[in-house]
Amino acid sequence: MSRSLPDVLIEPVVRMALAEDLGRAGDVTAMACIPADARMKAGFVARKPGVLAGIDCVRLAVLAMDPQASVDLRLEDGDAFEAGAVLAVVEAEARAFLSAERTALNLVGRLSGVATLTRAYVQAVAGTKARIADTRKTTPGLRALEKHAVACGGGINHRFGLDDAILIKDNHVAVCGGVAEAVRRARAFAPHLMKVEVEVDGLDQLEVVLDLIAEGAAPDVVMLDNFSLDDLRTAVARVAGRLTLEASGGVDLTTVRGIAETGVDVISVGALTHSAPVLDIGLDAL
Repeated sequence: MSRSLPDVLIEPVVRMALAEDLGRAGDVTAMACIPADARMKAGFVARKPGVLAGIDCVRLAVLAMDPQASVDLRLEDGDAFEAGAVLAVVEAEARAFLSAERTALNLVGRLSGVATLTRAYVQAVAGTKARIADTRKTTPGLRALEKHAVACGGGINHRFGLDDAILIKDNHVAVCGGVAEAVRRARAFAPHLMKVEVEVDGLDQLEVVLDLIAEGAAPDVVMLDNFSLDDLRTAVARVAGRLTLEASGGVDLTTVRGIAETGVDVISVGALTHSAPVLDIGLDAL
């Protein structure tokens, strides 16, 4: 499975990270120790197995510092690899390469960690109908890249931001005075291409949502928040395929299979982006 993001989305993140690292004076260690005309060749090597995401960050970080560098990407985003795999080989001006090294490693390690964790969740629910989705619990400034990494791991993306879908949560319901009123208002507001989702915290609220079907005012998706497995099974039976059901809350690798087996359509997992460990990738001189 090969995926890529356009450079126009990645490059601003890479340049911001480089600027943060280079500071006011640049890489003083490289300038002090490395001859100006020195070149180096090195490989980005996986220390642990995983799923690749963000390999273009390596390319763009190196080329930002040395536009004439040679960057050979050996694998593509979405590829699985074992420990010891060479992900990319770079030959460039040594000062420039060493100045780009940490930014490149930080980004590819972070994004590959997200992709690797996502793949573990996807594999955990294999054979069920459930799909694994991310949330908006992303690192500020990195949302496009982290959601790309989720897709590389086989997950699906929830809404990208506040502007592309309506998601009615408990606080919206509280202000509106009830689930039905909030959903009716959302339906009246939404353009024909915009989905409406509502979060419910119990079977009683789900019944209110189901009553809206006869009115033609039902949402497209119902988020079942922190439901027990028994209540999830009951919800699936009551909805009977009329609405998309998303389970959320209390999801980890030990619970996700049981949740999937209740018959829900989607399981959203904030941990994919807010708690994924960085995958260990290093730079080895060749």
